[in-house]
Amino acid sequence: MTDSEFHQLADDFFERMEQALDEHPGDIDYEGEGGLLKLLFENGSHMVINKQEPLHQIWVATKSDGHHFEYQDNHWVDNRGGGELNEFIVKAIEQQSGERLILS
Repeated sequence: MTDSEFHQLADDFFERMEQALDEHPGDIDYEGEGGLLKLLFENGSHMVINKQEPLHQIWVATKSDGHHFEYQDNHWVDNRGGGELNEFIVKAIEQQSGERLILS
């Protein structure tokens, strides 16, 4: 994958995340800038999602751990457990904040 392809795929994911957060009826705030998205939850905890350009990965840091996702077969896949990024994000947000985000 080229750097341009990585940025397009990662940017598409970040745009979907921001759209889902904007449409979410609950109380999840976020700050996004330059390939970094910080989610702020009502309970004071947060989650950080960012691009790792040199590795062509998206990293997610939750309250309990961190995961690295690589693009494989049209999906962002966790290189540790094999799970898919969208499913992981939805589950992690629900576990950390009690809110269920709809992410397509």
